[in-house]
Amino acid sequence: MNPHMLAQLLVQLIVIISVSRLIGRGARWLGQPLVIAEVVAGIALGPSLLGWLAPDAMRWLFPPESMPFLKMLAEVGLVLFMFLIGLELDPKLLKGRGHASVAISHSSIVVPFALGAVAGALWLYKSLSSPDVPFSSFVLFMGVSMSITAFPVLARILTERGLMQSKLGAIAIACAAVDDVTAWCILAFVVSLVRASDLAQAGLTTVFALLYIAFMLLLVKPFLARLGARVANREGLTQNVVAITLVLLLGSAWTTEYIGIHSLFGAFMFGAVIPKEGGLAAALAEKLEDVAVVLLLPVFFAFSGLRTQVGLLDTPEAWLTCGAIIVLACLGKFGGSAVAARLTGLRWREAGAIGILMNTRGLMELIVLNLGLDLGVISPTLFTMMVIMALVTTFMTTPFLRLLYSPEEQAREKLMQVSEPPLPASAYTVLLCVSHGQAGPGMAVLSRALSGERNEANLYALHLLSPDRALKARADEALDPSAASGGALAPLVGRAEKLGLSVRTLSFVSSEPARDICRTAQAKRADLVLLGWHKPLFSQTVLGGTVHEVMQEAGGTVAVLVDRGLSQVRRVLVPFVGSPHDRAALGLARRLVKQAGAEVTVLHVTSPRGPDAGAGAGRAQVEELFPSDEGASVKLKVVRHASPEEAALEEAKAGYDLVVVGLGTEWGLEDRWFGVQRERIVRDAPASLLLVRHPEAATVLARTPEEQARTRQDPATDATRTARPLGARS
Repeated sequence: MNPHMLAQLLVQLIVIISVSRLIGRGARWLGQPLVIAEVVAGIALGPSLLGWLAPDAMRWLFPPESMPFLKMLAEVGLVLFMFLIGLELDPKLLKGRGHASVAISHSSIVVPFALGAVAGALWLYKSLSSPDVPFSSFVLFMGVSMSITAFPVLARILTERGLMQSKLGAIAIACAAVDDVTAWCILAFVVSLVRASDLAQAGLTTVFALLYIAFMLLLVKPFLARLGARVANREGLTQNVVAITLVLLLGSAWTTEYIGIHSLFGAFMFGAVIPKEGGLAAALAEKLEDVAVVLLLPVFFAFSGLRTQVGLLDTPEAWLTCGAIIVLACLGKFGGSAVAARLTGLRWREAGAIGILMNTRGLMELIVLNLGLDLGVISPTLFTMMVIMALVTTFMTTPFLRLLYSPEEQAREKLMQVSEPPLPASAYTVLLCVSHGQAGPGMAVLSRALSGERNEANLYALHLLSPDRALKARADEALDPSAASGGALAPLVGRAEKLGLSVRTLSFVSSEPARDICRTAQAKRADLVLLGWHKPLFSQTVLGGTVHEVMQEAGGTVAVLVDRGLSQVRRVLVPFVGSPHDRAALGLARRLVKQAGAEVTVLHVTSPRGPDAGAGAGRAQVEELFPSDEGASVKLKVVRHASPEEAALEEAKAGYDLVVVGLGTEWGLEDRWFGVQRERIVRDAPASLLLVRHPEAATVLARTPEEQARTRQDPATDATRTARPLGARS
C-alpha cells in the first residue's frame, strides 16, 4: 500500500463532501432534494466534467490505484445506509391502507418491469449488451431497474413539501415501503441468478435466502424486540447495545453476501426486522444517520460519478435511446401508479400526484445500477443512460408536484386542519413565530401586555420545522412521546398559562418558512406578526435571513422581539422622528397603554439645526395617536441631537422595560438579507427591544374605528392634522 494513500483518501473526502454541500445549496434554492446535488457532484468530479475540463487534475485527485479504497468505503457507506432504510420501514405505515398500498405499489412494479423487460428483450440487448451476458439476466435486470422507487428520497420530498401527514403522503409512503420491499426481493433473486453458475446453484441460493429470511423473522426479530424493550430512552442506548447491533448488522450483510444475494440485502433486512416500538430503531437512526449520510454516502455518489461517462453518448442515436429510456421509465412508473390509484378510489388529481411521487428513483436506482455494472450485466454506456434517467425522473418530481399541490393550497389545508372555537372577527390578532424555545417567555409577557386583563386578543403561536429537524423530531418523539407536545413552543405555552393567556399552537414542516409565516398570517388575519430573534450563525444583523423575507412579503405590521429578560411591560420608550415605521411603533405603544396601563415616553429627536417648531410638531403628532384621556400615561420628551441613534441609547439607560423602535437607518436598523456588523442599538441597549416595520404604503396607522369615522365626517379637520406628513421629519 502506498504510504501516501491515506492522505490521498482524506483529500478526496474533503473535496467530495465540500462539492456535494456546495451544489446542495443550489439544489435547495431550486427546491430539489439533496440527493440531486450529490449525484450531480459525483458526475461533476468524474470524467464527464472534471475529466473533460482538467484531466490532469482528475488523475491527481482520483488516481486509478485509489479507486479500490474508494469503492470499499462506498460499499461500507451503502451497508449502513441500507440499514437505515430498513429502520425507516414501519409496518404502521400500512395501517388502514394495506389494500390500496399493495395494489398501487405492485402496479407500479409490474407495469414498468414489463416495459423494461420487453425493451431489453426486443431492443436494448442487441444494441447495448455483449454476447457473454446471459439474455435472461439482462432482461430481468432491466425490468428491476425500471421499477425501483427511491423510498428515502420520496420520504424527504414529502417531508419538505409538508405532505407527510396528509392523506396523499400517507398513501405514497406506504406504497413506496411495499414497493421497496418487493423490488429488493426481486433484485436479490436476479442477483442470485446472475451469480449462479447453473440452475441448480440458483435454486440452492434461493433456498438459502429463504432460510435466512426465516431465521431473521423467527429468531433475530424476537431477540431485537427484547433488546429494544431495554432501550426506553436515549440514555438506555449504551455503547454495548450499539456494538451488539453493529456486529449483528455486519453479520447479516456478510451472510447474504456469502449466500450470493449481495450484502445490501442483508443490511436492509436487518434494519427492517428491528422493532419500531421501544425507541431502539429511532435511537440507532439518530446515532448513525449523520455519519452514513454526510460522510460515507457522498463517497458512493462520487464513485458512481467516476463511472458515469456522458461522453460515451456521442451520437444522436445514443441520445435518442437515452430519451426513449426516460419516456419508458416515466410511462411505466407514472402510468401504472396513477391508474391503479384511480381504480382504488382516489381522485385523478391525487392519483396523478401518487404517480409523480412513485416515479422518483434517485439513490435506490443508482445502487441497483452499480450492482448491474459490477456484475457485468449492463455496459458503461447503458449505465450512463440509466443514471441520466434516474436524475431526470427525480428532478421532475418536485416541480410537477408543485403544479398539482401548490404551496398556497397546502398552507390552507394545514390551517383548516386546526380546530378552534370561533372568535370575534374584530379582535386584535397576533401571530407569534417561535423558532427557538428561549424566545417564548418574553413573547408571552409581551402578548399579555397586548391582550390586557380581559384577553382581548387572538394569539397564535407558530413553530415551523425544517425538513432536517422534522426527521430528528420524529426520532425524539419515538424515544420520548412527551417530546411531541414540548419542543420550541413549550416555554411560551408554559409562561402563557402562568399569565392566564389562551394561546393556540400551530406547527408543521416547512421548507419555505418566510412564505408560510406570511400565508398563515394572512389566513388568520393577523394584525401583528411577532418574531422571536436569536443570534444567527454567521450574519450579525437582526433584520436578516428569514426576518428579512417576512418583512418583504408580509402585508401588515411585523415586529421582532430582542428579549433581554422581559418580565413586565410597565415603562416603555418609543424613539420617534416621524417615519411610517415610527408611527407603527407608536400604534403598538398606544395598545400597551390601553391594555396594560404602561407608561410610555416618546423621545422625539430633532435636528440641532432645525427650527424651534419641531417640538410643537412632535407634540401634535403624538396627540394625534394618543387622545386626551390617554395622554396622562404618555410623556413627550424632545431632544436635539445630531444622531437619533445616540439619543435613543442615552435615554434607554433610564431603566425602561421595553424600547419600541421603528425600522429605519436613523436608528441604525436596516432591513437587509445579510450583515457582518450587528446594529448598535441592538448591541448596546440595556432593555428588551421591539423592532417594528410596517409596509411603506400605509399612511394612517393604528387609528380606532371611531377616529376613522370622525375623519370621514370631517375631512377638513383631517387635512389640517396631516398637513405635516408623519413620513417627513420635523
